[in-house]
Amino acid sequence: MSATAPLHVTVVEDDAELREATAQALALEGAEVRAFPEARAALSALTPDYPGVVVTDVRMPGMDGIALFERLRAVDASIPVILVTGHGDVGMAVEAMKNGAADFLTKPFATADLLRSVRSACDRRRLALENRALREELVRAGRGARSILLHGPSPAAEQLRSLVEAVGGAEIDVVIDGARGVGKTAAARLIHETSPRAARPFVAIDNGVLAHEDAELLLFGRDPAAGLSRTGLIERANGGTLFLDDLDGHSEAMNARLLAMLDSRSVLPIGAERGRALNLRIVVARTVPSSHDTAKPALLLEQRLGAVRVTVPSLSDRREDIIGLFRFFVSRHEQDLGIESTALDQIHWEHLQNHDWPGNLRELDGYARAVVLGLPLHPAADPVPQNMSLAQRVASFERSVLDDGLRRHRGNVEALRNELQTPRKTLYDKLKRFGLEARLFRRGAGPESE
Repeated sequence: MSATAPLHVTVVEDDAELREATAQALALEGAEVRAFPEARAALSALTPDYPGVVVTDVRMPGMDGIALFERLRAVDASIPVILVTGHGDVGMAVEAMKNGAADFLTKPFATADLLRSVRSACDRRRLALENRALREELVRAGRGARSILLHGPSPAAEQLRSLVEAVGGAEIDVVIDGARGVGKTAAARLIHETSPRAARPFVAIDNGVLAHEDAELLLFGRDPAAGLSRTGLIERANGGTLFLDDLDGHSEAMNARLLAMLDSRSVLPIGAERGRALNLRIVVARTVPSSHDTAKPALLLEQRLGAVRVTVPSLSDRREDIIGLFRFFVSRHEQDLGIESTALDQIHWEHLQNHDWPGNLRELDGYARAVVLGLPLHPAADPVPQNMSLAQRVASFERSVLDDGLRRHRGNVEALRNELQTPRKTLYDKLKRFGLEARLFRRGAGPESE
């Protein structure tokens, strides 16, 4: 065992002689060992950040090894548990392995078998903790700027949150579709950052790459046998995620090479005699309504991929989210530019609520930046939809009043309550109903707050 990655082992065994022998054998291999005579004491000492493995007997008085395993899954499901069983408990141990136990050893076991199992489990645990730390770092480093895509109380936003969470942790290829500007690239990065591949590269290929005069070299690279070697973009994604961003308009020859890459999961650099195997997760983005054109290369890639689909909704399908999204963009631009915007007048609030936003998040973000910069904005007042009921019109007005008040009071809900002379519970209920979060209105709120 290397000094940089020591073994951490918790031994739980009620037989004092076997407990001491097991702990001694592990210590001789450089492991840091904690030994307990019963399960409850061990459970109280184990935390979600424990870096090692648990080796526990199955048959013990009080809490047995199976119960300890089940309780540890609630603490942290990735803590490896190795069960030590008698011959009569093998079936029980096998069932526990189906539910996530790392391994089982049958008494009497050889020290070599114990060490092999412990080393393997510790390696898996170390990788799990490294991936967890990386994902937390990604959040701190700016994932919030992309997670705004998932923000909002609308059913469409809720469905998207569920899809990204479910797809992110699965080792499956993904097709992301939606209108222009909805955030397909942000969705692809979120899926990558919430996946087991988060520590590996995320490589995006778009039409700009395909339009380059050296597109083949950029994509597939060049083998040393053909001169100066170069690793292509596709191979650089090895072990991580390859994002094909709405590819369109390239040659039939290039399309054939991309389809062959999807089929074989290998890349053939220029001048190479044989392909190089790839371990890739592939995410394809496709802009609708190109789905109706069966000749589109992006659709052909999707059909060959046979992947799960994630549809990113347009703003017109998540109108309840628009005010919160706008507030996020304003806060981010205020922070980036180091300036504070002035309050919007009623015409602009009506524009926010009634405009169709065909450019989606991209258009809304640009509008927010213009507001922060104080550019002269005089949008034509969007007509109130004729099919809006009185209750809907009143709700729209209430949301405008609350949003404007939160902005003026910098997210101070108590100050807003005093101004509006509204009971605290009523105010909080309305804020929740309209998806207005006070923290997004506080000075300095930005991407990190999401």
